[in-house]
Amino acid sequence: MKRSRIGYTFIALAAAGALALSGCSSNGGEGGGDAGSGGGIITVNNTEPQKGLVPADTTEVGGGKVVDALWEGLVYYDIDGKTQMGVAESIDSDDNTTWTITLREDAVFSDGTPVMAKNFVDAWNYAANVDNAMGNQYFFSTIEGFSETEPVEEMSGLKIVDDYTFTVKATPDFPDRLGYSAYYPLPDVAFEDMEAFGQNPIGNGLYQMDGEGAWKHNESISLVKNESYVGPREVANDGVEFKIYASLDAAYTDLLGNNLDVLDQIPDTSFAVFQDELGDRAINQAGALTTTLAISENLEHFSGEEGKLRRAALSMALDREEIIDVIFEGTNVPAKDFTSPVVDGYAEDLEGAEKLEFNADEAKKLWAEADAMSPFEGTLEVATNSDGPHQVWVEAVANQWANNLDIEAAPKLYPTFQAFLDDREADVVGGPFRAGWQGDYPGAYNYLQPLYYTGASSNHGFYANPEFDALLDEAAAESDHDARIEKLNDAQEMLLEDMPSIPLWYQGTTGGHSEGVDNVAFGWNSVPLFNEITKN
Repeated sequence: MKRSRIGYTFIALAAAGALALSGCSSNGGEGGGDAGSGGGIITVNNTEPQKGLVPADTTEVGGGKVVDALWEGLVYYDIDGKTQMGVAESIDSDDNTTWTITLREDAVFSDGTPVMAKNFVDAWNYAANVDNAMGNQYFFSTIEGFSETEPVEEMSGLKIVDDYTFTVKATPDFPDRLGYSAYYPLPDVAFEDMEAFGQNPIGNGLYQMDGEGAWKHNESISLVKNESYVGPREVANDGVEFKIYASLDAAYTDLLGNNLDVLDQIPDTSFAVFQDELGDRAINQAGALTTTLAISENLEHFSGEEGKLRRAALSMALDREEIIDVIFEGTNVPAKDFTSPVVDGYAEDLEGAEKLEFNADEAKKLWAEADAMSPFEGTLEVATNSDGPHQVWVEAVANQWANNLDIEAAPKLYPTFQAFLDDREADVVGGPFRAGWQGDYPGAYNYLQPLYYTGASSNHGFYANPEFDALLDEAAAESDHDARIEKLNDAQEMLLEDMPSIPLWYQGTTGGHSEGVDNVAFGWNSVPLFNEITKN
């Protein structure tokens, strides 16, 4: 069945100002009934996490889904991306610079130890210290005393007032980010051996690890309901088992056979049939996922003016609409910028956005201009992992480049997502590669800084532009909402000029569930609300 193109609902976020967040109960999108009703263990698909399950070192979706189930931060984002209170009772500031954070006094980790101010402050200082090489280090750059290059054991902007109160001296946009996992607290035991802790972590969230050995690598990760959780949300099942699959096709087959309860991404081979096969158990909605093709700045022929010409040519040689209609059955939307339509700051009319439109003649002209500087020879390979739903569309991209630019182009396939990530981080992919971003929090800054700021941990294209960095810094420090968005859009126009990556499309959230579960809903960030799912 042919589906109509999905529509996007824009999330209106509160403008940053003299922010005073007060505790609030969960709304209709949270708390799927009395705790424990429905019972049973929910099975969901996943990929093998790249690293140990340490919140500040988890930067990919496979680990992120588990970490978010194990922890609760100061705040969390509800189904619509709105901020709700978690461990924090209040987050107040009189000057948009110094924030006083007061915690609820009954929160505990799953081992029974209390969640106190020191557990946040110690975790943040550890994560921000360059010596500890945490993947989310840059998230603490907004706090006074942070250093990207020099080891700092205690940031000057963090002060403990008492057991359940601490202050943070940071930029005006600081509170917007606090629902992200980098800011989760850590129990004292974590600092005794962080590597070991990551294999059997202790959180303060809705779920906890199901004993020693709950993480069976490349097989499953088993969580059970955390009986010591006292926060505002409720758990309507007994636990979650993350089943690790080598391919989404295998996961989809299990879903159809009722051997998997929830699938959070439909394989591309089933886009045309999943709604017919699943009926009212199919999920097809807007999401916070973007797909791009990144190209290392260090790659021969792709730096300087020659690189700008080639990057623009590759972008304009792609007929995004055709790929979306033929392969994705209309479930995605062509990209108009580097963010997502579901976040504050999205813009469709940026200067330079014409580079995201299909124009084969102009693409061929730009490629020829680049060849006049230095002829490109050989095959242009575009890389992806083959254990996800990407191989078919990557093949289509290679075919379009070959046809529209008169070059040799072909896919380069990695057997696992982890191997793919490792080569991206080591800058040895050797050509354009598939990249994507799932929002950490619902704001445009989150789609720009982690991916394109000089030295950021997810900047796998190794883009470096001091003017771009300066604009992002100015935006983070700007207290006026509209002025902040304007600076972020100016920064996006720099990206359109340099094209460190090629925006392809905003990815719709597609998924489904088995006949054995009810109350399945996906949040603003395309992740199922595991705690609401019930066995029927």
